[in-house]
Amino acid sequence: MRIFTRDEHNISRKNISKNALKVLYRLDEAGFESYLVGGGVRDLLLNKAPKDFDISTNASPDEVKALFKNCRLIGRRFRLAHVVFGRDIIEVATFRASHSEGAGGAIGDGGRIVRDNVYGGTLADDAERRDFTVNALFYNIADFTVIDFFGGMDDLESGELKFIGNAAERVIEDPVRALRAARFAAKLDFKLHSDVRAAIELHRHKLSDIPAARLFDEVLKLLQSGHGVQSFMKLRELGLFEFLFPRTDKKLQTGDQYTQLLIKLALENTDRRIQAGQPVTPAYIYAVMLWPDVADLAAEYQESGLPPVLAINSAADDIVPSQLDATSLPRRFSVPMREIWSLQPRLFKTSGKKASLMLSNPRFRAAYDFLCLRAQAGEGLQSLCDIWEKLQDTPEAQAAIDAARQRARAARSKKRPQRRRNRGPASDPANG
Repeated sequence: MRIFTRDEHNISRKNISKNALKVLYRLDEAGFESYLVGGGVRDLLLNKAPKDFDISTNASPDEVKALFKNCRLIGRRFRLAHVVFGRDIIEVATFRASHSEGAGGAIGDGGRIVRDNVYGGTLADDAERRDFTVNALFYNIADFTVIDFFGGMDDLESGELKFIGNAAERVIEDPVRALRAARFAAKLDFKLHSDVRAAIELHRHKLSDIPAARLFDEVLKLLQSGHGVQSFMKLRELGLFEFLFPRTDKKLQTGDQYTQLLIKLALENTDRRIQAGQPVTPAYIYAVMLWPDVADLAAEYQESGLPPVLAINSAADDIVPSQLDATSLPRRFSVPMREIWSLQPRLFKTSGKKASLMLSNPRFRAAYDFLCLRAQAGEGLQSLCDIWEKLQDTPEAQAAIDAARQRARAARSKKRPQRRRNRGPASDPANG
């Protein structure tokens, strides 16, 4: 263990969120150990602005909840405390011990972690349970030191990503760590240690045992965090992309340049939007990833006599379920994804009532952007994009687009569940 004093590191409290400081100080004042840990410490040391501030403590989740009225406990696999300040959530995790200690931990067949609630460890135990050396750095609010158990400071300096302990065992314990390695390497522009690469190559197939819902969450972290292009390239390099988008990977393996360019252009645009603070949606990313297969199969259906829209819908019916076997896609994203596809042939109608109706469609803008992406990827649709760009510039078109957006906002607000007041326990039927 190495301890870096305040004058030996660059972390300043002025760069830590006020809410995180509130939690750190209250835990410390209550007599608990209180540390900023993980990506927040790593990013501060790299002079980056952290997205999140996570805290590690020897207080149990229930003890944390007792200190903060604005705290809720979440998770089954990992029991965590979330201290909520409006939209800002400070995650507080209790020190964890080895899986072999206590009844809260369990290793399944093959060495994978299936339960992870072993509390009562020391700071050193907690550090050993973390994945990468650069994520196992602790900022101590009591004396403003940085504590480093595994040479993470040196690895930050050299720009290398290393697992803590045996690399193969870490991937076996949780195969998602292979995806995390790809994400951090892309985000930080770090090189992977040879042991990390070897472990991923040997055990990446275990990702096929991970629940589809968990892999969907990893897709969002990889492709919608502002470094999507680099993440995509790293996933392909490490042979991990096939476990997230198997059909798309097969196309890429054949050297399909159209698919490669379509994805790259879409992710470049997504990265730009995130950097500009603009919204992005998984519906668009998934629409791009699956489109080459949907388009090819739709063409076959058209040759057999189906009209264009029906052909696309039928192709989607065949292809989407196979994707859901790999990563889940909630209905709130799968429906707009399919609408983006089904609107593509309708965009060929650029005059008359159908064109006016298209402009008022709430999915028009996403469908138009998708059409122009296809044009950029070489489909020969640029003239059609130019027509729609001009059509959008008229006052009537803008009014139709604005009205469609208002209808969409109104529909979303109606779907939000209303908060019900607590009316107390229901009456007992036996007592009237």
